[in-house]
Amino acid sequence: MTCTFLKPFSVALLALFAVNSCSTLADYEQMPSANYDHRIKFLVMHYTAIDYGRSVEVLVEPKGLSSHYLVPESGDPSYPHDDLKIFQLVDESERAWHAGDSHWQGRTDLNDQSIGIEIVNIPQCEWDNSSPASRAEHGENRLCVYPDYDPQQIAKVIDLAQDILARHPDIHPTAVVGHSDITPTRKNDPGPRFPWYQLYQQGVGAWYEQDTLARYWKQFNQHPVNTGLLQAAFNAYGYGVIETGIYDETTASTVSAFQMHFLPWQVSGKADSQTTAALFALLEKYFPNKLEALWQRHQTEVAARPTPTWQPKRGQVDASFPEPEAQRSSRKLVNDKAAFKSYRGRGELVLSSKQDVTAVLEVNGETLNIATPLLAGKTYDYSLQRRTQNGINTFHVKSVQPQGAALDVRISYPRLIDATADYRGKFDEVDRLIEADVANGFPGAVLLVVKDGKVIKHSAYGYAHRYDEQGQPLPNPTPMQPDTLFDVASNTKAFATSMAMMQLVERGLLDVNKPIYFYLPEYRGNGREARTVKDLLNHHSGYAPQVHFFDPDNKLGKGFYSLQKEKTQRLMATRVPFDVGNGVRSTYSDTNFMLLGTIIERITGMSLDQYTERNIYVPLGLHDTLFTPLRKGRQAPEIAATELQGNTRGGVVDFPGVRTYTLRGEVHDEKAFYAMDGVAGHAGLFSTAPDLAVLIQTLLNGGGYGDVHLFEASVLDAFTQPHQNERTFGLGWRRAADGQLRWHFGPYASHQAFGHTGWTGVATVVDPALDLGIILLTNARHSPTSEEENGAIEFLGKTFETGNYGSVMTAVYEAVLETQ
Repeated sequence: MTCTFLKPFSVALLALFAVNSCSTLADYEQMPSANYDHRIKFLVMHYTAIDYGRSVEVLVEPKGLSSHYLVPESGDPSYPHDDLKIFQLVDESERAWHAGDSHWQGRTDLNDQSIGIEIVNIPQCEWDNSSPASRAEHGENRLCVYPDYDPQQIAKVIDLAQDILARHPDIHPTAVVGHSDITPTRKNDPGPRFPWYQLYQQGVGAWYEQDTLARYWKQFNQHPVNTGLLQAAFNAYGYGVIETGIYDETTASTVSAFQMHFLPWQVSGKADSQTTAALFALLEKYFPNKLEALWQRHQTEVAARPTPTWQPKRGQVDASFPEPEAQRSSRKLVNDKAAFKSYRGRGELVLSSKQDVTAVLEVNGETLNIATPLLAGKTYDYSLQRRTQNGINTFHVKSVQPQGAALDVRISYPRLIDATADYRGKFDEVDRLIEADVANGFPGAVLLVVKDGKVIKHSAYGYAHRYDEQGQPLPNPTPMQPDTLFDVASNTKAFATSMAMMQLVERGLLDVNKPIYFYLPEYRGNGREARTVKDLLNHHSGYAPQVHFFDPDNKLGKGFYSLQKEKTQRLMATRVPFDVGNGVRSTYSDTNFMLLGTIIERITGMSLDQYTERNIYVPLGLHDTLFTPLRKGRQAPEIAATELQGNTRGGVVDFPGVRTYTLRGEVHDEKAFYAMDGVAGHAGLFSTAPDLAVLIQTLLNGGGYGDVHLFEASVLDAFTQPHQNERTFGLGWRRAADGQLRWHFGPYASHQAFGHTGWTGVATVVDPALDLGIILLTNARHSPTSEEENGAIEFLGKTFETGNYGSVMTAVYEAVLETQ
């Protein structure tokens, strides 16, 4: 094989050779040592993703990248020669810049130890920016079409690789890798069309034995490998994945890279039994010593695999009676009984059995009149309206016959009912306050009050869209509707992030006392190891209130400028500094909840909006609670407008790409919109008063609504308990704290009250002691601005009592308490 140097390099290399020829080792006596090896350990295959002409510019001209070899493609119009040649760009003894931040088989920065081959091949890739954001090379919102490689070109690559392997005997077959193997989260070359198996047949690279693959495949079909062991196996083969036990984006990208190399017909990013089998077959062939320990671990884990402790639950009571012997207590009076929340004249009981049974049941000490017998396979629905009372009710299964039979019992959580007609006139003082503000220029509001499982107040005031971009009243403003969608801003922290984390705790997938790095392995250095998930939830981590990722002139410097969600998350996990030490003081910080949203995404393998919508909102029947509503079919007229001139504060604030139009349906928060693609743990949620009422009733119910169970009341209690040093903070929730937050909750809130506010003008209160929920949604920021003497920007809407929450909350409490 002949290697031809590109002309820009030939003169320099000749000069280098000339200099070297002037040096001689003649003055030194040789004493060769047996203790050495070769510098080159790896051979890395790349595709250029651009044609030959542009490849030469990038790989040869100053301030670009480089590789040791460039192999053109037949039929490339930019290629000037008739026959294919192999071009050497960098001498093999020199360091080319082709691998970047990389890892393989325990080594990093592979430029120092590898030879790179760039192969001209041009895939066509598209991003679906309407899908939940991920900038991963293998993300679901990326579609790439990979062309076949030129057979003549591949023949050249094989010849070149064979020569390189002959010159560098330390390159093991498993060290012939693709760029995507050594940096799977950043790169996907040389792609799934690269003929790795063809190279293997010519003695270049590694491959598994088919019969070994089939053997492992059958075993893994029966006993899948745990995620932690899968990560350990990938690491044993060479990939730089860290064992966390969490199937995160890094693991999915590693799986995709492996599949492109060894299973190119099924690149899914999902570790099915065939993928795992291929990995173990490779380990058996090339690293049998490593395989032995991994296989023993798999056998141990299969034997010790516990029965899942979390079981899906329907309603607040969902159990079989009599209780299993293992659950029964020696205290006889505690068995076969349960408590449930209900309201007088409400409640349902659902019974079923796998065999005919006769049962005696009591509710609040009264025997129920039920069918005798209850027939096998039939479901019985009974109303409890004559037996229930407000608050806690008792349920007792006194007997089930015949002996050994079981009765399945389900009691739903309370659902809201509309009782606004019964409370007409009770909230006149509240109406007068809000209506007077609207008459004086306040944009609009929706107020909804829940009490004892009833909606007792639900009214809309003013306008969803009142002012034009110059702050002038519109000739035809859009009236506010009771079901207008609002950007709930930081209520996202409570009704998305915190509720998701409560559900993950319930399911055994999250422990808030664990260090953050347990879920985000890259979260290390500069004191990060000391921070727990709980420190983020209660705002005691030490972070400053926010980082302006959206502005290249942010206080932390241009290195913290990010308009890509993945980059923003990486900056938060690895570079954003702390303002004070861990636990020193409480500082309300969006950074905390941006990180918590990332943790949820790592644990679940879904974006935050996908997880919350699929696992919380849709099961509850809430189709108006969602992120990025304009991408999901909602129209701007359905949504309350926020700031008049985008994020400019009336034209005062400016940064590249700043929005200058009236915001309606796009999240206002700059970090969420620009740096997180609209979906973040601190902001981005949109909802309506009726939907939030269901979420609040879910909390008042202790964790469920109807037949939907999200979490146990004990989990809710843990998240709403006060921090020991700052009682206004729970885990993701703000607390009334005996009047410390009266500006939000008013002066009458009980010590149990919790809730949240949002910058756009929204506030929520959940008061379990009174079985009360208050939802005040306003578009206070949809109003003209003025500049104060101290330079602060004041929104007209925030000069009204309605836009500042406390007065409205006080009037609502007074109306409720006086009615009682």
